[in-house]
Amino acid sequence: MNDSQYNLITDELLLAVEEAIENTGVDIDYEGVSGLLTLTFKNTTKIIINKQAPLHEIWVATKFNGHHFHLENEQWIDKRGGEEFWQFLSSAVSTQAEVSVTLSAEE
Repeated sequence: MNDSQYNLITDELLLAVEEAIENTGVDIDYEGVSGLLTLTFKNTTKIIINKQAPLHEIWVATKFNGHHFHLENEQWIDKRGGEEFWQFLSSAVSTQAEVSVTLSAEE
């Protein structure tokens, strides 16, 4: 994957996250700026998702820890635990929103 492909894929991913958050109906604020997406919850905790272009990775920082995702077979996989991005994000958002949330990319 070259830099242009990486930027296109990750921009689409961040937009898909915004749309998925919007579709939950849960009160989660989000702001995207220059490859950085911040989710802010009613309890003031945050999840920060950002592009790491030099590494061709996506990094996710939650209230509890940070995770680095790399593209593997067209899926973003956590380098630490092997979890798929959308599964991980659904769990992290559910924990911080204090309500069950399932996120997925619109296909």
